[in-house]
Amino acid sequence: MKMLARFRPDKFLLLLLVTLAFASLVPARGSAAPLFDRLTDIGITLLFFMHGAKLSRSAIVAGLGAWRLHLMVLATTFILFPLLGLGMTTALSPWLDEAVVAGFLFLCIVPSTVQSSIAMTAMAHGNVPAAVCSASLSNVLGIVLTPMLAALLLHGQSAEGNFFLSALISVATTLLLPFILGHLARPLVGGFIDKHRSLVSRADRGVILLVVYTAFSAAVVEGLWKRFSGWDLISIAILSSILLGAVLLFTRFIARLTHQSHENEAVLVFCGSKKSLASGVPMAGALFAPAQVGVMVLPLMLFHQLQLLVCAALAQAYGRRAEANANVSGEKAHAV
Repeated sequence: MKMLARFRPDKFLLLLLVTLAFASLVPARGSAAPLFDRLTDIGITLLFFMHGAKLSRSAIVAGLGAWRLHLMVLATTFILFPLLGLGMTTALSPWLDEAVVAGFLFLCIVPSTVQSSIAMTAMAHGNVPAAVCSASLSNVLGIVLTPMLAALLLHGQSAEGNFFLSALISVATTLLLPFILGHLARPLVGGFIDKHRSLVSRADRGVILLVVYTAFSAAVVEGLWKRFSGWDLISIAILSSILLGAVLLFTRFIARLTHQSHENEAVLVFCGSKKSLASGVPMAGALFAPAQVGVMVLPLMLFHQLQLLVCAALAQAYGRRAEANANVSGEKAHAV
């Protein structure tokens, strides 16, 4: 039963699938589409305001000492992932649909997760303060780095003459400004957010579901499911599995090569291998036209569930190894 529990999809993924199905059957169209677009813009602004307000300066200060570790995590998220994605899609481009390539490349350039990275690191008996700092730093820098990488890799997805400039302005006004205002407002609202984390988390997920519904509605109206075939979904699953496996092996190799402690190795493996659905979906909404967003986030949604399944099992293995090492050390100390 414990083995089966590892592979049970989380409730949020099920809600995403229900939302996707509802958008496919009852998409927002006609006069309802602009209303949902406006609600989505408001929701994304609220989402990043809460992200900024949740960011604790004390947690950042506690983890800042491991700056080399943070650089390795950031390099994995914003250099290794894009290079692997570009290499894989270039090599397999004759067999892949352009929409699959675009969505897969977008998956490779979004920031790391925050909640699940910290949770997996804690489960693995890793350096939790460093994980908080690395994951938070990834999301803050991603507000600028993701549009920059999108300009390099996905400029063909925009009709704008200067993709980076338009993307940066859109992200700065929709994501960065609310994030900064939220963090500055933490002395006023931080207590409420810390006290009602479950409520904030539900609002957080509710906004993502709204963005997904609006995005997939526009994409369905534009013929999303006529463009994506079953083979395309299988291709995304195979590419995601190869990508995640390669990153997990690389981060573990680099941790051993640089003689990282078990605690810091867990941070590099579990923060470096993650991609954030919570940040990626709103970023796609800010960067691309509504009809494109559904196409762009579909690979990210599949990768999100895959990383949870694989990393949960891996984190438990790390945790058991840490406990075994602690027991051995305790026995040696007792013998002495």
